[in-house]
Amino acid sequence: MLGESTKNLKNLRRMYKYSVVLISLILFMSCTKKDKLFVDVSDIDVKVDILRFDKAFYTTPPEKLEDLKNEYPYLFPVQTPDSIWVQKMQDKDEQELYAETQKTYLNLNAEKEQLTSIFKHVKYYYNNFKEPTVITILSNVDYLSNVVYADSLLFISLDVFLGKESVIYQDFPTYIKSKFTKDHIGVAVAEALARPEIPRAKSRTFVSRMIQEGKLLFMIDAFLPAVNDATKIGYTQEQIDWADHNDVDVWKYFIQNEYLFDTDQELSRRFIENAPFSKFYQANDNESPGRIGSWFGWQIVSAYMQHNDVSLQDMLRTDNESIFTKSKYKPTK
Repeated sequence: MLGESTKNLKNLRRMYKYSVVLISLILFMSCTKKDKLFVDVSDIDVKVDILRFDKAFYTTPPEKLEDLKNEYPYLFPVQTPDSIWVQKMQDKDEQELYAETQKTYLNLNAEKEQLTSIFKHVKYYYNNFKEPTVITILSNVDYLSNVVYADSLLFISLDVFLGKESVIYQDFPTYIKSKFTKDHIGVAVAEALARPEIPRAKSRTFVSRMIQEGKLLFMIDAFLPAVNDATKIGYTQEQIDWADHNDVDVWKYFIQNEYLFDTDQELSRRFIENAPFSKFYQANDNESPGRIGSWFGWQIVSAYMQHNDVSLQDMLRTDNESIFTKSKYKPTK
């Protein structure tokens, strides 16, 4: 009887050790992607200069316009007469938009801290990176150009980041204005800095287009490792959970319909472009997040980086379909 108990105890200990090893392995695999991106940038020096053109423009009296033009010549096309700028300065709606923006962005201390971190991470991967001068503007909520990077200048439209509940955005669809928050400034900046580094895709297949988006999201990962995934892709946490819980079924749907190597551009509209939901033509489509193809591309690139010892730059130069093959990607469940 005692011998039997000892044997059972040994078996329990063996099972316990096995469970600990298994759990540790799972935890290691789940955080490998993140761990590799948490690099030490403490010794990297960057300078962040932020010029508040938004304040200067809407508080400058018309008689001082020439001084403003001399200070910011790149923002005043020569073909535009001064009368247009004076009218814009004094426009009631624009002054109201400026006043609303100042409520949120009286100072940019927090934003400067995040920009410093982003620039350090960019410089970690690209040591010849020269941090641009940051200029804040108002663009009448031009969300398609919320951040513009042009060589030595980085323009941020503050009026696109007032918070999704702002009265300014009451006529915008939820899936659009969900990214109009302070938290998304860093993501928009990281995206603007990342896009020029991504070579044009050689293939027009659906999987190549997914991976092209995945490359961008992985670069945002690298520049903003501490930011949560939902913010990076513009999802809610519930939408991230939906993608995690339904990846097997969605992937099976792509496989069964032979979409991966299809070149039909309609697939981009259904699964990659910004939309309130992805289009499977099912009754419950509205439960899915938009851009699910971009999310899959992100997972594929992450798997590739996990299984291959390559630099960020090498990954970007690698053909998209080669990344797919070498990623060994499989849905998680």
